[in-house]
Amino acid sequence: MHPKPLHLNRSGPLLGAAYLLLWLLLWPTVQPYWVLPYGLLFGALLLSPVRHWGWLLGAELAATVGTHLAGGGTPAWPGALLAELPAPLLLTIGLWLLRRFNLQASLHSPQDVAQLLLSAALIVTATTAADAALLALFHSPMSTQLMIQVLGEELLGRYLGIVLVVPLMIMLLRSRFDRQALARLLQDALLVMLPSMAIMLVLSRQAAPESQFARVLSLALVLFFAFRHGWRGASLALITSSLGITLATRYLGHAPSDAEAYLYLAVAGTGAIMLGSATDALRWSNARVSEQNDHLAAVNQRLDQLARQLRRAARGNLQVDESLRRHLAAELHDELGQNITAIQTHVKLAQTRLRQAGMEDISTSINNILAHMRGALRRLLDDLRPAVLDEFGLLRALDEGPIRDLLNAAGMAYRTELHGDPRLLDDETSTAIYRLVQESATNAVKHAQASEFRLRLRIGRRQGRTLALLDLRDNGTGLPQRLPRGGRGLQGMRDRVTSLGGQFRLRADHAGVHLRVLLHALA
Repeated sequence: MHPKPLHLNRSGPLLGAAYLLLWLLLWPTVQPYWVLPYGLLFGALLLSPVRHWGWLLGAELAATVGTHLAGGGTPAWPGALLAELPAPLLLTIGLWLLRRFNLQASLHSPQDVAQLLLSAALIVTATTAADAALLALFHSPMSTQLMIQVLGEELLGRYLGIVLVVPLMIMLLRSRFDRQALARLLQDALLVMLPSMAIMLVLSRQAAPESQFARVLSLALVLFFAFRHGWRGASLALITSSLGITLATRYLGHAPSDAEAYLYLAVAGTGAIMLGSATDALRWSNARVSEQNDHLAAVNQRLDQLARQLRRAARGNLQVDESLRRHLAAELHDELGQNITAIQTHVKLAQTRLRQAGMEDISTSINNILAHMRGALRRLLDDLRPAVLDEFGLLRALDEGPIRDLLNAAGMAYRTELHGDPRLLDDETSTAIYRLVQESATNAVKHAQASEFRLRLRIGRRQGRTLALLDLRDNGTGLPQRLPRGGRGLQGMRDRVTSLGGQFRLRADHAGVHLRVLLHALA
């Protein structure tokens, strides 16, 4: 539910008339410790534009004069009126100064509440001090104790009037809360507030300590609503508790003294409103954090979906690439390999005639060229599709295949530790592992100037998933500070691992290069 704010600030006369009506309605409730019209004036000046303050002060003057005359005022009422004017004037001047220093009509944060209550205390103190000066000036000499009592009543009554009225005005004119919050507040009012007030009134009729316990119960009620419903609940509970205390002290006749009860109420109300505002701020902060967490969760979920789509696309590209490599290798083996074999056969058949013609060296050169072509073709086919994987399987291909031949030919020791069942791996993962080892070994031979190359491979299942942990290292010179531009080795390895959803970590040790790869197989 979103209550619409009253638009009285659009019309000064209407605002003044509304203020006069409310002032007259609250005047019968005035007592030494409860001056609600003072709180009404404070709230009206705080919430209305400065251009309409004249109408408010005029309504205040009319109400003061009217009540004085209706109460049988003497012809010397101008003097009495003069005694009543300093308080609203000082209140107006004080609020004007504080509003210029950015005083806000807000209770949405503990800072706003502290600023508003401190401003109320300062203005109440100033107006009470002015009344003390007027008492000393216009009245016959009063005893010090009596003057302190009168000033204490004014100070407490005016401050309590502000605490009771201003939060309610802010709630009605500036605040908004939804239907659910209103429903919870009404439900707690029926289930908690009304029974608590009934118990408090019953206890107030008893002698001490039961009557003193009634005040503790009222404090518990205010604190409960402050925690439960923020500063709005604290304000409504405070008004209800003050009504209960008023009934107890005025009509039930067996309660603590007025000053003690209302001082207790003022202190409890100040703390409860600050506590309620802090509770509201914490809930708002938690709501914002929850919204941000939900947004981040949705973003992360979307990013995870995109990452899975990218991995699927990369894996698909990898499968297509391997399929093209396999097809190209088969074509080269069938076409080019067969043609080389046919040429060698023809040269062998023509070798006798070439020898007779004195061209035996030509046949030897042709055979050497064909042997070189066959070796280059074998290496090309192995790059396109490692046939050793199909012939030997992953573990034997890594331990006995062309990689060992490459390292041994370069004078490097090749040490392997292979554990696990390679049948748990899918074809893409097996091919990726072999190519990673092949690329690392090639880099070590070309660039590392190493004397040893170590390979560790562990294949196993954990939490229902097949994992392959690959550890590669050499004792060479390590990586250069700046990697050569245009190189495809390391980046190609990283892209291959990423496409399979694995983890790629490269660490340049002082004694060489250390590569760790974790792959998650599909089966």
